Amino acid sequence: MSDTTPAGATATGRTSVDDGLSAAQLAAKYGLSVSGARPTLVQYIRQLWGRRHFIMAFAQAKLTAQYSQAKLGQLWQVVTPLLNAVVYYLIFGLILDSGRGMTDEVFIPFLVTGLFVFTFTQSSVMAGVRSISGNIGLVRALHFPRASLPISLALQQLQQLLVSMIVLALVAVAFGSYPSLSWLLIVPALVLQFFFNTGLALMMARAGAKTPDLAQLMPFIMRTWMYASGVMFSIPVMLEDHPAWIAEVLQWNPAAVYMDLIRFALIDGYGSQYLPPHIWAFALGWAVLFGVAGFVYFWKAEERYGRG
Repeated sequence: MSDTTPAGATATGRTSVDDGLSAAQLAAKYGLSVSGARPTLVQYIRQLWGRRHFIMAFAQAKLTAQYSQAKLGQLWQVVTPLLNAVVYYLIFGLILDSGRGMTDEVFIPFLVTGLFVFTFTQSSVMAGVRSISGNIGLVRALHFPRASLPISLALQQLQQLLVSMIVLALVAVAFGSYPSLSWLLIVPALVLQFFFNTGLALMMARAGAKTPDLAQLMPFIMRTWMYASGVMFSIPVMLEDHPAWIAEVLQWNPAAVYMDLIRFALIDGYGSQYLPPHIWAFALGWAVLFGVAGFVYFWKAEERYGRG
C-alpha cells in the first residue's frame, strides 16, 4: 500500500498539472503544431525549392495539354499573336496610321514585339487568377506549398514566349534588323519581366481564390492595360501634343517598360529617343517590388487556400 500510494499521488499530480494548462500551452509543452498552419517565410521558401521538380513538370504538362486537342498543336502559341499582329497592323498601321514616324521596317517588328511581350504578361495574370480555383481538387487532395501553382503557370508562359521569340527574331531579320550584341539585352529584360509577372500572378491567385468571378473581369482590365501600354503605337509620338507627364506616366508602367526594352534590343530603328529615362532602373524596381510583394501577399493566406 505504501508503494502504490506515492505513485498514484505522483500520477494524479501530473494529471492535475496538465489539466491546468490551456490547449496552446499543452501543444507547446508536447511539441504539437496546428495541422495546415502557415509555415514561416523561410520554411516556405525551402518547401518551394524542394518542390522545384514538381513546378517544372507541372508547367511542362500544362504547356503540352493546352493545345492537345488542336491539329496544329503548340503552333497556335505562335500563330495566335501573329494573326493578332496582322489585324492590328491593318487597323492601327494602315487605317489609323499609329506608326507615324516609323517605316514599315520598324513598325511591323515594333508591333509584333509588343504583342508577344504583352501577351506574356497577360497570359501570366490570367493563369494566375485561375491557378487556385481552377485546381481546387489538387489543392484539397495534396499538401504542398500553394505558390507552386501560380509560379509553375508563369513558368509555362515563359516557355511559350521563348518559342515565340524564335518567330520574333525571324520577323526582325525579315525587316532588316540583324543579330547584334544589343540582342543580348533581351535576356535580362525577360528575366525581370518573368519576376514581375510571377509576383503579379501570385497576387491575382490569392484574389482569384477568394473571388472566382475576378476571372470574368480580368479580360476587360487587361485590354485596357494593353491600350494604355503602347502595344500598337509609340506613346511619345502619339502623345506629343499632350502634356509631357502623361506620356511619361504611361511609359513608366511595367508592361510598357519591358516592351520598350526588348524593342530597343531587337529593332535597329528603335533608338533611345523612344525610351523614358532610367528605364532599366524602373524595370528592376517593378520586378523586385511585385516579385517580393506578390510572394509575401500570397504566403500570408497559405493556410486558407482550398477551404470553405
